[in-house]
Amino acid sequence: MFQKFVGAALLLLPFSVFAQVAPATQGGGHSLSAGAEYSNFQPDWGPNRLSGIAVFGDLDNIFLHNLGIEGEARWLHFQEYHGQKEEHYLLGPRYRFVRFHQISGYGKVLFGGGWITYPYGIGSGSYFAYAPGGTAEYRLTHHFILRGDYEYQIWPSAPGLAFTFPNPSHGLTPNGFSVGVAYKIF
Repeated sequence: MFQKFVGAALLLLPFSVFAQVAPATQGGGHSLSAGAEYSNFQPDWGPNRLSGIAVFGDLDNIFLHNLGIEGEARWLHFQEYHGQKEEHYLLGPRYRFVRFHQISGYGKVLFGGGWITYPYGIGSGSYFAYAPGGTAEYRLTHHFILRGDYEYQIWPSAPGLAFTFPNPSHGLTPNGFSVGVAYKIF
């Protein structure tokens, strides 16, 4: 009787391996998504807010479970004030600090460059920039994600409004919100 039981168990053992749930066998691998956003920023130079479009990419779970990388490019060319425009090209780490059902919250610090054309054609320049911020994502489907984002950019070497000789520049601090959609590639 015992030998029949052991024999049946050994015959059925291979079927129990296939009974495992698929996501549990795949683990928490990398996640890559890309998308586009509408942005509205206070440029810290002039009375008007600038708006425009942005594209971004996120690679999550690269080294640690909640750690990822975000890259973005933003062109603020709408609602310009007498020719004023800004562009941002930033890359840096992001960390998921909360996940509840389909909602995730991220903190990030991005580094890169900011380009500005000042109003009335008084000048233009490119400057080092860093941007702490936060992102909230809502998963609509397996592949589509709705996203809201806030960034407070710091351009330490850009000449701000207080720049008059001999006073030093205090830099620029453009900040604003973005809303968009991402497509999860894998």
